[in-house]
Amino acid sequence: MLLGDLDPQASVNVSHLYLPATSLSHLQRLVAIVAQLRSPQGCPWDQAQTPLSLTSYILEEAYETVTAIRQGHVEAIAEELGDLLLQVVLQSQIFSESQTFDLEQVAAGIADKLIRRHPHVFAADGEASPDVEEVHRNWEQIKQSEQPQQTLAEKLWHDSQTLPPLMAALKISNRVVRAGFEWPNAASLWAKVAEEEAELQEVLDRPLPEAENQREFLRQQQAGELGDLIFTLVNLGRWYGLDASAALQQTNEKFARRFQMMATLLAQSSPSPDRTLTDCTLTELEALWQQTKQQHP
Repeated sequence: MLLGDLDPQASVNVSHLYLPATSLSHLQRLVAIVAQLRSPQGCPWDQAQTPLSLTSYILEEAYETVTAIRQGHVEAIAEELGDLLLQVVLQSQIFSESQTFDLEQVAAGIADKLIRRHPHVFAADGEASPDVEEVHRNWEQIKQSEQPQQTLAEKLWHDSQTLPPLMAALKISNRVVRAGFEWPNAASLWAKVAEEEAELQEVLDRPLPEAENQREFLRQQQAGELGDLIFTLVNLGRWYGLDASAALQQTNEKFARRFQMMATLLAQSSPSPDRTLTDCTLTELEALWQQTKQQHP
């Protein structure tokens, strides 16, 4: 910790003071450590970071935290929450260096917001406790009053720019449904899936042009049709109460588990202990895959 943080008027010959864990709360200690890492006497890597350079780490730590929670590993959850907290503290430290805001202001902002958005908890005694649906409606109304009025189109654009693609697709779909833009029935949605599938197949089957600019245009068309099909499938899942992102996560995990099982089956059946899946022919891989599917549907 910088001694100036303790007393800006102090006149001493040292700039830093080591504070053992028992001298501060653990959160204060973390803040002091991050400040020292960013100081001129700190770590070159930490000194070089900017808010933008750290965005990928925020996403990585958030996904790792979600994975730990989904798997139910308590120790891993605590560790990943700490890694995520580090990103909050580090971003706050960087902005505090330009006197924009600091961690205290970040905490104050979210604390004030929680109080504003929970009047049924923090208002005067005697106010009736709402049910969950009413709490959600009140939350949205208060949220709208806090922010500049946005049109539906502006909200959809914001979602498309700020959320992971599958999550954005679901949120966009939910917004337009609340505005009345919904499929009349499941059959019409299934027909749309078939239509988008046919359009994707048609554009993928086109021969590649010789000119590079024409090839790039075709690739953009192909990507657009693939995106249209994925967006429609997200809507199909929503219609049936399914989250496409969660469904895809489940499939990714199932696929990875099956490949691990294939490796186990190969090790049990191969006369060569050093043989791996990369040494197998396509026919052998397909046989292992089908065997795995039968044993673990």
